[in-house]
Amino acid sequence: MRSPTNIARHEIIGLEIVVVDANNKSLIGIQGEVVDETKQSFIIQTKNGEKRVLKKGTSFKLKVNNQALIIKGDILVARPEDRIKK
Repeated sequence: MRSPTNIARHEIIGLEIVVVDANNKSLIGIQGEVVDETKQSFIIQTKNGEKRVLKKGTSFKLKVNNQALIIKGDILVARPEDRIKK
């Protein structure tokens, strides 16, 4: 079960996500649903189409079990299937 304490080991696809801080300041404020994930990035479905956002150097706000959580993307840099095994 997903919880704020173990979110880094769970599936992120399907969650609502907001970029709250990033090295590339133009990414701040992007929000939507995570529709795919690679080792280095999330693909987020926004109102204006899909956006690819790098994990490294970016902080994300996720909602898990009706609880807001801010997580640094650097923690999530790994292939999804490898990160889930950790």
